Amino acid sequence: MSLKWGIIAALMAASAPAASQSDAFHPGPVIPGFGNVANVEQDMEIPADAEFRVVFDVSTAADPGEINRTFASAARFLNMHAEAGVPEERIHLAIVIHGRAVRDVTRDPFYGAHTDGAENGSGAAVAELQRHGVRFYVCGQSAAYYGVANADLLPGVEMALSAMTAHALLQQQGYTLNPF
Repeated sequence: MSLKWGIIAALMAASAPAASQSDAFHPGPVIPGFGNVANVEQDMEIPADAEFRVVFDVSTAADPGEINRTFASAARFLNMHAEAGVPEERIHLAIVIHGRAVRDVTRDPFYGAHTDGAENGSGAAVAELQRHGVRFYVCGQSAAYYGVANADLLPGVEMALSAMTAHALLQQQGYTLNPF
């Protein structure tokens, strides 16, 4: 085999696992539009009475017109645990948004004015997550820095004094921070 064909064969072999990895994911039972999940043979059993209170922290903005990755991760958390048998009413999620990510929870006129006219690709995801009880808290300090007023926020998104304040209060309510 020539060096050229050997390199091509190696590249094809290297890409095969990536294709099979993505094939392992499927739409979840709660939010099928995003937050795909994979079936996993797990060794760590989830107790039948498990209740989750989890907060996600996001400061990295999505690319213009795209869904924020942390919002998709929250949907994945909800989907995978519901698929594993945890009742949706025992899954409580919150997302604390700060830094440039505050724009990902703004209405299209504000969002578009700061992204060369793009529509907010996270808007529909925020609404869908809210329909499943996910709460969104914006850091007021970041909002002030980026010129985001309460009226610029998507419906149901709440303004907090700061991200630090939101995290402290959520922790007092039993929420744990998801490190991803």
